[in-house]
This record gives sequence, C-alpha cells and structure tokens, in this order.
Amino acid sequence: MEEDTIRQTKEEWVIVLDFLPNGYADDKRPFHKKTAIAQAIGKQHFSLLELVPKKDIFLQPYEEVYIGEGKRDKIHHINGKLSLDKLTATARNEVEHVVHQIVKTNPQPYIEFFNKSQPLTTRMHVIELLPGVGKKHMWQIIEERRGEPFKDFADIRKRVKLIPDPEKAIVKRIMEELSGKEKHLLFLEH
Repeated sequence: MEEDTIRQTKEEWVIVLDFLPNGYADDKRPFHKKTAIAQAIGKQHFSLLELVPKKDIFLQPYEEVYIGEGKRDKIHHINGKLSLDKLTATARNEVEHVVHQIVKTNPQPYIEFFNKSQPLTTRMHVIELLPGVGKKHMWQIIEERRGEPFKDFADIRKRVKLIPDPEKAIVKRIMEELSGKEKHLLFLEH
C-alpha cells in the first residue's frame, strides 16, 4: 500500500521551461564534459526538475516530455528536483504561464478542491488558504456545494458572489507553494 502511494507522487509528464544545449553557463568543466540540461515542471504535482536529455536531443520550451518509468524517448535521466530560485531566468519567466496552462487544460482536480476541501483546524478552512478568499467566500462556497457540486470555474464565479477569479487564485497559490514559503501544501507534493 505504501509503495503505491510513493509511486503516485512521481511525475510521468513534464513541460519544458528552459533548454540549455551546452549546460549551465557557470559550469566550469571542460566543454566536452558538459551535458545538455532541461528545466521542467511536472504536469501532475508541479515538481520542478532538472533533466538530462539523450544525446543529440534538442528540446523546445513548452514541449511535453515523458519521464515516467517506461521507455523514455528524449530524457536520459533526471538529476533531481529544483527550487524556484535555482531556475534560470528564462524558466522563472515561463513557470507561471505554464502553471496556468496546466490548470486550464486539466481543471477537474481544482474544481474537486472547491467541492471537497475540508477544515484545516476548528478556526480555519483549507479554502481560506487561497489568495483573496476569506471567511465570507468560504461560507458561500460551502453552502453552494451542499446543493450541487461545482461543474467548472465559471460555475464557481456564477454561484459565489464577488469571489476573486478562482482559476487565478489556484495559480497564485501554486506559485506561492513553489516559492517554498507556504507551510501547508495544497497542490504540491511534500
């Protein structure tokens, strides 16, 4: 059982944020020892990863690449996780846009968050951890979902008066979690 949980936290697909065909500029090794590097973000858990592509593979920004357990066409190996501050300037500039695309193209887990999230403590609800969502919005969300679950982001905007854009609030929260400053992770893996 535990092994299944661990396996599920691994990313299968990533989106390339930056590709460095000659490796990092500050890498002092001789040119022939340098390897190409890709910085990417996982589509499921938003893991920031450093990847080494196979020889003679050139990756493009926004390209989706398979990194799962099966045969990989383009990636030789994964060097490991990165923090937001270790991304190149190019990757840092792209990360929020890519997070927004991931949320937009696969909204269901985030709609489920609005439909199923529970209290964090007796005084605070998980929904209140979203930027711009306070107690008033939280109670409206809870009341509305009791009658019928939310179908999409537009449904949330329609039924909860004056709520900040729920899609943008999710993206902003994911970016805050990526920064490493959040104690409670709602959308990233520990």
